[in-house]
Amino acid sequence: MVENTQNDVKKLSFERAIEELESIVKRLEDGKVPLEESVAIYERGEALKRRCEELLRQAEARVDKITTDANGQVTGTEPLDVQ
Repeated sequence: MVENTQNDVKKLSFERAIEELESIVKRLEDGKVPLEESVAIYERGEALKRRCEELLRQAEARVDKITTDANGQVTGTEPLDVQ
């Protein structure tokens, strides 16, 4: 089951993963979910969090910083400083 969940999560877009993660957080905060189900959806939430982080890292790697000269004219791009 965990492997299928991870494979399923790896196919999700960032928007869909974050939407589902927010839903899980709300359900857990309500406190009305049985313990066993809470554990299962928490585990899925962790997988969704990792997916979102992975997609954000990929997006950051593709972002370029626009460089300008003293007059504000665009002179090109360079890799974004990722720390």
